[in-house]
Amino acid sequence: MTSPKSALIAAAGMATLGATGTAFANPINQIRPDAPALAAYGDYPVGVQTMSMAIPDSVDVLNIDGADVPRYQRPLVLEVWYPAAIGTVQNGTYHAMLRDGETQVALTGSAARDATPAEGETFPLIVISHGYPGNRYLMSHLGENLASKGYITVSIDHTDSTYSDQAAFGSTLLNRPLDQAAVVDYMAAMDGPLGAIVDANNTGVIGYSMGGYGALIFGGAGVTQASTELTWGTPNGLLAQHLAGSDTHEALMDTRVKAIIAIGPWGNNAGFWDADGLSGLRVPLMMMAGSDDDVSVYGAMRGVFDSAVGIDRHLLTFEYANHNAAAPMPAPAEAWAPSETLGFSAFEHYADPVWDTVRMNNIAQHFASAFMNKHLKGDTEASSFMELVPKSADGIVDLDDDDKPTDIHTYWKGFSPRTAKGLQFETKAAGE
Repeated sequence: MTSPKSALIAAAGMATLGATGTAFANPINQIRPDAPALAAYGDYPVGVQTMSMAIPDSVDVLNIDGADVPRYQRPLVLEVWYPAAIGTVQNGTYHAMLRDGETQVALTGSAARDATPAEGETFPLIVISHGYPGNRYLMSHLGENLASKGYITVSIDHTDSTYSDQAAFGSTLLNRPLDQAAVVDYMAAMDGPLGAIVDANNTGVIGYSMGGYGALIFGGAGVTQASTELTWGTPNGLLAQHLAGSDTHEALMDTRVKAIIAIGPWGNNAGFWDADGLSGLRVPLMMMAGSDDDVSVYGAMRGVFDSAVGIDRHLLTFEYANHNAAAPMPAPAEAWAPSETLGFSAFEHYADPVWDTVRMNNIAQHFASAFMNKHLKGDTEASSFMELVPKSADGIVDLDDDDKPTDIHTYWKGFSPRTAKGLQFETKAAGE
């Protein structure tokens, strides 16, 4: 008879067996054979470093007492991926916290820890921002993948919002865009071999759920007055710092930010924006969402897409997917077991009941590469990967004898025949 532990190992895949028990591979770098063209890793070997920084004079939301608003040095931990020197051996291993906030798991990838950075050129910066709760490894598949294509990617552990320190939601509401902005400044000011290759003047932001909320505010979407007055929100009306039309929100804007990807962004479902606030977005936007998202609510996210009339924007929809569409890495094998701490399997935090996670990750890598290449690197050819018939099912496959597209071929560029199933990709230009 197969034991539950043996069944788990068989289902998730065993890497090695040592004195301390079973170790799992938990790869974050898988590229399926049917992945779209731009999902594959690029030509640069990848290095990774863990860094710590602090934001001075931050509001200490957790310790607000009445009218007293204390300040503190807000700590952030960063995982930074970057193009490494030629010849770097790829052997990445990460030690990450599971969703329960207690279990340490090993992840495997392609980056080399503390590798020597590449020399002789600079690379655009991409800031990656997780949900509530999450951690800096939740979108590590994007961090590694984009770094291999010539980007510096920085994923943040947002204080008060990680699996280990999840605290009052009001802290996340206030601090998420402030953290993103501070990390851009931190990376721009960095010295040494890594700092020498950072091009912060061409920065992108990728945010998932509450990370997407922060990215939209950082990109120009000021919040509503009503959202600053919520009893369960940021206390003392302090969220008014991000109020649409305010001087403080305007001061947050950063012309170095050239592109934003918001995956399942939370906020419009809870009244944090209106048409005026969303019309203030001033950075090209790509959204990714599941059509069955009941957390950020798909209809509310479409409202962001429709109302951001000041910018060019795209919406990639995974049909029938819920809130875990595209962003989370594959569920670590240890997450498959029931959790007494959570009261449910941590698997539910990472996975979708309809879509394969690696498949969604690969599609996200493909479109993120095209979008960032266009806006951060000026790659005009990248636009062709986003000029698509809106419903993939409407695409026509018509290839000549040499497997070249004919004039009537409209199947999604970069996708092999039959592999764009269940997807929609919509585009609106500024003014629409």
